[in-house]
Amino acid sequence: MRGLLVLSALLGVVLGKEDFVGHQVLRIFAADEPEVQKVTELEDLEHLQLDFWRGPAQPGSPIDVRVPFPSIQAVKVFLEAHGIKYTIMIEDLQSLLDEEQEQMFAFQARAASTDTFNYATYHNLDEIYGFMDMLVAENPQLVSKLHIGNTYEGRPIYVLKFSTGGNNRPAIWIDTGIHSREWVTQASGIWFAKKITQDYGQDPAFTAILNNMDIFLEIVTNPDGFAFTHSTNRLWRKTRSISAGSACVGVDPNRNWDAGFGMAGASKNPCSETYHGKFANSESEVKSIVDFVKNHGNIKAFISIHSYSQLLLYPYGYKSEPTADQAELDQLAKSTVTALASLYGTKFKYGSIITTIYRASGGTIDWTYNQGIKYSYTFELRDTGRYGFLLPASQIIPTAQETWLGLQTIMEHTLKHLY
Repeated sequence: MRGLLVLSALLGVVLGKEDFVGHQVLRIFAADEPEVQKVTELEDLEHLQLDFWRGPAQPGSPIDVRVPFPSIQAVKVFLEAHGIKYTIMIEDLQSLLDEEQEQMFAFQARAASTDTFNYATYHNLDEIYGFMDMLVAENPQLVSKLHIGNTYEGRPIYVLKFSTGGNNRPAIWIDTGIHSREWVTQASGIWFAKKITQDYGQDPAFTAILNNMDIFLEIVTNPDGFAFTHSTNRLWRKTRSISAGSACVGVDPNRNWDAGFGMAGASKNPCSETYHGKFANSESEVKSIVDFVKNHGNIKAFISIHSYSQLLLYPYGYKSEPTADQAELDQLAKSTVTALASLYGTKFKYGSIITTIYRASGGTIDWTYNQGIKYSYTFELRDTGRYGFLLPASQIIPTAQETWLGLQTIMEHTLKHLY
């Protein structure tokens, strides 16, 4: 195993993968508003090259930040000087990345069918697209693959359509992986796709959903970013578009929608992880979905899946006023997290984006809600920070299983309350 580790380190150097040796993830506890402001000051110090996994929000909410090795001392001194408490969540990030790579290497095998496909490991883009083709070939009466656009770098953007017939029926949309480093989401999306084909005709409640509605599932919503997480930088979040006049690459695709675009809750700095882009829908990955949703015109639930934090969120993120459907969305969120917790006891908090985490503008579900899609939700899957974006592959299937119970709750409610 030691030899494998050395090999993976050597391969990393040869293949030009970004190295995270000595990087730590700190959890910061800002007790009051002045302390939150102090941490926000840290965020603005570009030379430290901090990567906020959970950004500064309201007092009492944990803040998680990846600190590069050269900046560790400076950040700790800053926090201690201002009496701000912190703990080390991840001691050495590279050791977790090495474990992840070893696991993927050990289970690397081309599956001959979706029955022998390994759902308990992480897969690259080619493997996921191969899985989609197999699933379509095995279930031609139920599953088709739609090509809804191309990425900035020219990769195809695919959506799986699950349908038992009919024309432009009411539909449910699910997307995973809009932030490319959130690997458990794409892995869960693969599992959901297989689960749909297994449960149709077997599970009466789910069969009723698919007999009356279509499901659209976009497993890799940010293909360029996802490919980059495999080739170069495992922790890449954004798209890979080039910004004129900046050396920094990419836009946050969850700040690029036309809902409070460019307001507080996103950054105008192209080097920021929350850079909103030059204009709304500037990213083809976002524009492809916008065009699809508008052309379809009959999507009734829209669910965008992220990690991590164990949250179920509904609009709004860009403003504090509640939606017209606040009471129903909140009640359904409560039922959904209850169903999700019933399997493994995984606890989710729920509420509107702005009250539960922080102000965020230009977000997916604010736009879909404003388009008239009442049941617009965002999940933040496991965990609460022990591994963050580097959730061990052993947790993929349990995460997908419990999330599916939540998704089914939303889908059943949507079917019973069509509007």
